[in-house]
Amino acid sequence: FFGKLTNLSHLLAFDMGGTTAKASIIHNYKPEITNHFEAGRVHRFKKGSGLPVRIPVIDMIEIGAGGGSIARLNALGLLTVGPDSAASQPGPACYGRGGTMPTVTDADVVLGYLNPDYFLGGTMKLDVEAARKAIFEHLADPLSISVEEAALGIYRVVNENMANAARVHILEKGLDPRHYSMIAFGGAGPVHAFNVARLVGSPKMLIPVGAGVASALGFLVSPVASEEMTSYVTKLNNANWLKINTFLTEMAAKGFDFLDRAFVDRATATVERIAEMRYAGQGHEITVTLPNGDLSADSLTEIERRFKAEYELRYQRSIENVPMEAVTWRVVVSGISPDIEPSQSVQNVSNQYFKGTRGVWFPNQKAAIDCPVYDRYALPVGQDFDGPAIIEEMEST
Repeated sequence: FFGKLTNLSHLLAFDMGGTTAKASIIHNYKPEITNHFEAGRVHRFKKGSGLPVRIPVIDMIEIGAGGGSIARLNALGLLTVGPDSAASQPGPACYGRGGTMPTVTDADVVLGYLNPDYFLGGTMKLDVEAARKAIFEHLADPLSISVEEAALGIYRVVNENMANAARVHILEKGLDPRHYSMIAFGGAGPVHAFNVARLVGSPKMLIPVGAGVASALGFLVSPVASEEMTSYVTKLNNANWLKINTFLTEMAAKGFDFLDRAFVDRATATVERIAEMRYAGQGHEITVTLPNGDLSADSLTEIERRFKAEYELRYQRSIENVPMEAVTWRVVVSGISPDIEPSQSVQNVSNQYFKGTRGVWFPNQKAAIDCPVYDRYALPVGQDFDGPAIIEEMEST
């Protein structure tokens, strides 16, 4: 949605909240879809510790790096962050709800990134001294460093963890991270996005209005859609096209029935037919959009061309003299996307966007910088200024 508004077709969506950070690829304005999902993981972020489920889901990487992620020294005396979290109860030490362990949010407020008097738009005051005490007792004192140095260590470690995970997520798909601008959201996402984007190599960074509640906005701008799946493993040069056309038609009919029950006009619907394909003998598939109309042996050339184009995009090569086969067939029937134009519902009536300055610690700096702070709700369209700077809105920074 935001990619289309800004003409950015390739995005790395970066969401960081209280307990986790997630990254997902948007390629040609579309999110990557996978049919492999694990539910009920015993070890929350470890592959193989849950129950495999074959359902279509957004393909994303998730790590234990959120505002509530706890920082501590491991058995080797090295600083680690997460995956365990202070959650919302008791929460970070700065919440004043009984938490005593240092967290990412505690580091952010000590470093000056968060305004203790404007957290959640000023409805919740943060206890800076409690954050400093937690960091001192558990990190700074044992390491014989200052509280600010320990807080910068938390900030660096969590950023590196998230950047490494996002980079691997992109590279595993055979894609180049330098081609994907970052869109950051979630309460903590924009606080860390600049340094994560720089570590990943993203060319641009986009922070949407209402970044702290962008996931909720995602539900509002998503079309009503149905996805049906059928498993039919076949080499394309020996496929039963009558069988394929039959179950593709049946799946489309189920999709239209779903839209009828959701009171979506069939005339506005779109149908996308997809095959999960691979070279015979491989263990992983790639997604290929199928041509419109009835498929037959005459469609083979176009399907093979699309498969090779997608394969070469990811792996920079194709394989000759090896038959192609399809494993899973999918049909997505979608209504139109809601026509929504985002705008700020909160306004600064004074139109004074400069809020003042405060001391802020940035990586590779030996002292705090007297940093300007701006009110996002009062910033004029097209306003630019030199950094470093802090831009505040009600539920994110």
